[in-house]
Amino acid sequence: MAEFRRVGERTVHQGYIWSVTVSEFEAPDGSRFERDIVRSPGAVGVVPLLFDPEGVASVVLVEQYRPALEREVLEIPAGMRDVEGEPPETTAMRELAEEVGLSARNLEALTVIVPSPGMSDATTHLYLATGCEAVADSRQGPEEEAMRVLHLALSEAVDLVRDGSIVDAKSVVGLLLASERLQHGDRIT
Repeated sequence: MAEFRRVGERTVHQGYIWSVTVSEFEAPDGSRFERDIVRSPGAVGVVPLLFDPEGVASVVLVEQYRPALEREVLEIPAGMRDVEGEPPETTAMRELAEEVGLSARNLEALTVIVPSPGMSDATTHLYLATGCEAVADSRQGPEEEAMRVLHLALSEAVDLVRDGSIVDAKSVVGLLLASERLQHGDRIT
């Protein structure tokens, strides 16, 4: 495969979490081009599964206002990797407690996704949380303080993905992977 290489970069905006750069690249044919890139520390998302006495899985979701879309979005608990040097697993456990007041006995990696590779270097680590127990939440910011926490059957959440009600990429991927693991009889502790 032909190689591209970054030959320069300048920051045009430095925000609280993200920065925007104009990066210059060299194409395999030697030509140069620029792209705007949003630099991100990355994020985590957690699919917290609970099981009733019959073993039926439910999931805890949040519905919160997203200023960029100017509407509420139904999502799995998630958060930015905004603590420098913090392992993604630790961030996931912290966000699970902060947002929905749960602590997980087991946290298993599902996958890592790149939600917007055409414009950002962001990655999102997705986890499956089981053995969840209630702890105090610690919501951060006005969106989290106003968000609703919902408990739905996992099958209902997957139906919401299929009918387009859940559109958030990390939530779509996380819910479908969790459902697939259960359907294939994978051991979930």
